[in-house]
Amino acid sequence: MHGLTSRQRQILDFVRGHLRNTGYPPTRSEIASHMGFRSVNSAEDHLRALARKGAIEMMPGASRGIRIPADSPPGLPIIGQVAAGSPILAQESIADYSEIPGEMFSPRADYLLTVRGNSMIGIGIYEDDLLAVHKTAEARDGDIVVARIADDVTVKRLRKTGAAHRLELVAENPDIAPIEVDLRREDFAVEGVSVGVIRLGL
Repeated sequence: MHGLTSRQRQILDFVRGHLRNTGYPPTRSEIASHMGFRSVNSAEDHLRALARKGAIEMMPGASRGIRIPADSPPGLPIIGQVAAGSPILAQESIADYSEIPGEMFSPRADYLLTVRGNSMIGIGIYEDDLLAVHKTAEARDGDIVVARIADDVTVKRLRKTGAAHRLELVAENPDIAPIEVDLRREDFAVEGVSVGVIRLGL
């Protein structure tokens, strides 16, 4: 299974959650209602795309004919070390999968990022925590973001300076200086915004 869109991941998570909670898969109508689709045809199109990508199996002639393959990874991908220059959800960056549903967070989480370092301890984000991230290229001033500068990915608080070409990535640790970014000269992108933190072992 590879290359799922955000909407396909939402549907897959809904199917998994329905199976977990009721013991049987949802109907096309239930999927359409949950996702806000105007017709069941939209749900059917997304299900067929998921089947083509190996995320589900469809059984013809049954209203609940959806099966999750045994080897289909559950839940949110857990990103370990981000591969330099690769998309954050590239297969080589995914260390594992979690059964935690993306809908547990608002907005929905698309992946979990393993925190490295102590730059955000001031707001309770520690080494080896899992940061729940909503994948988006847009962020507001003050958001905790996953940002890419050239080939490096970092978690910091976004500060907009008022100058269109300048911003800062601020650590929540007084021992670590802010990273100043000049958008005219540096390759910068927001990969996502934090929507929660999971501490393992608690």
